[in-house]
Amino acid sequence: MEKLTTTEGTIALRDEDLLRRSTNEPWLFSFLVGRYEAPFLRKVRAILRDPRDCEEVVLDAFTKIYIHADSFTPQSGAQFSSWAYRILLNTAFTRYQKLVKEGQRFIVFDPEFEQLVGERAGHTGFEEKRDGIERVLARLPGHFASVLRLHYLERWSHEDIAKATDENVGTIKARIHRAKAAFRQESKDGEVEALL
Repeated sequence: MEKLTTTEGTIALRDEDLLRRSTNEPWLFSFLVGRYEAPFLRKVRAILRDPRDCEEVVLDAFTKIYIHADSFTPQSGAQFSSWAYRILLNTAFTRYQKLVKEGQRFIVFDPEFEQLVGERAGHTGFEEKRDGIERVLARLPGHFASVLRLHYLERWSHEDIAKATDENVGTIKARIHRAKAAFRQESKDGEVEALL
């Protein structure tokens, strides 16, 4: 934990306190950057690969964290890190989607995700339906879309997702289950209806 030396002595500040105080004392935000920059970069590398993209996403995430510091509300059982990682992952996925649309990234689906979008997913014609899947994911609530992307597209384990979001594995499994149902429901009206 970072210690802040003041005229009153040395004090240790929690992440939440640093964030709150940084709104009036911006220099304190550098302590949060120091704590989270390396882990953020490691997490984003698993999604984007390109070091320049990773650095850009981490910088954008820190900017969003600072700008939206007032919207962070401490809750029992939830830490600053959960909120910060959610912002980071949403920023990374937005960047990833942009790269996919520009043809700079290719989506690789694992067999479990292919079952989610239908039995015909592994057969000829799936490539054309990939855009529809992306559009459906884009319409889902952020926490559903991100967990589906992490688990099925990026092949993260339940444990890795739980660690990144500071939640327990059971919560992640339940969210994936609900996200699958939301995906199926959302796709009935649109792009991948024929797959379900």
